Amino acid sequence: MSDNIAVTGFGVICSIGTNAQECFESLVNKRTGIDNIKYLETVHKDAFKLGEVKRSNEELAEMLGLTSIEGVSRTTLLAMVAAKEAQELAIQNNGTKSRTGIVSSTTVGGMDVTEQNYLKKTKDYSYLYSHPCGDSTKKVAELISATDYYTTLNTACSSGTNALIHGVRLLKYKVLDRVIVGGVDALTMFTLNGFNSLKILDQDFCKPFDAGRKGLNLAEGAGYVVLERADEVDKSYCKVSGFANANDAYHQTASSPDGEGAYLSMNEALDMSGLNPEQIDYINVHGTGTDNNDLSEGTAINRIFGIGKVPPFSSTKSYTGHTLAAAAGIEAVFSVMSIVNNVIYPNLNFKTPIEGLNMVPNTEVLKDKAVKHVLSNSFGFGGNNSTVIFSE
Repeated sequence: MSDNIAVTGFGVICSIGTNAQECFESLVNKRTGIDNIKYLETVHKDAFKLGEVKRSNEELAEMLGLTSIEGVSRTTLLAMVAAKEAQELAIQNNGTKSRTGIVSSTTVGGMDVTEQNYLKKTKDYSYLYSHPCGDSTKKVAELISATDYYTTLNTACSSGTNALIHGVRLLKYKVLDRVIVGGVDALTMFTLNGFNSLKILDQDFCKPFDAGRKGLNLAEGAGYVVLERADEVDKSYCKVSGFANANDAYHQTASSPDGEGAYLSMNEALDMSGLNPEQIDYINVHGTGTDNNDLSEGTAINRIFGIGKVPPFSSTKSYTGHTLAAAAGIEAVFSVMSIVNNVIYPNLNFKTPIEGLNMVPNTEVLKDKAVKHVLSNSFGFGGNNSTVIFSE
């Protein structure tokens, strides 16, 4: 279904860089972006480490050439930076396209603006116009001239891949000629307090797939890839060869212990791609560093690939932190850059394998590795599991 869909551009901003090149350099030099809290106003300032983008809202606006950020959320600013980079690269490669749209995803929308104004007890409620999730998508669409179609998805942490799936279908049925897909989320007090109440935050650096893992590091960022029909472009970076979304509906905030939903999404994505499991060169795992996710995902991966036969895998959340709805978009960009540069990224902070899984993530930068097929997992609350496969 998706063999005819090419990736023609990409853009990203997160805790390890403000563009794709900066992020790639951090990945291959093992530079994490997780640090003590600097920008988020919270009573937990000294309690947790976060993956904050190292720019204030004013600095983000300056990067974009905006003269005012009144009514513009941090979510919107982050999305603008990444989507603009992706669209400009696609235009550089293949010119402008008459029918261009964007499918974006976010879980918090403009909540950062709402929180701050609520605390100020202002009587001017115009800030509420920036609160809905769709506000950031609309503003980004207008900035990058992608207004022929724009919509917003929210399936928690699988959102970005589901945006990609929707984008592929828009191209397949020729609704659009180019579509920017991905996700964005800014850090908010609501998400930090919420995840803290679930007791799944690590107060130190997260340790995905380590026996001593204690939870995730919350983070923010945005990541987008540009999709076009392959037979209508001059230059592309790779193709979308398979994808799937599956929901095991096991629990509102937990993955099933047997990884049934994760297994289904990976298996169906492989079926669509026509690839055998042994043809996958690298897995960008969801790998949050929580006790539940890593055991569940590892169980599903062993079921797909066979115990002792799992290809190199790593969680880049050990660099960026968990960016929620932005995670799949950011990791899609990282997956594309893995193929383009023939590099497999390391899993930071790993020491001891999880008992019973017989799985050890890749812990070194592997260069010149002929990376032809990358499988990327993104799993969300409610059992919503999505997988995408990018191919050379």
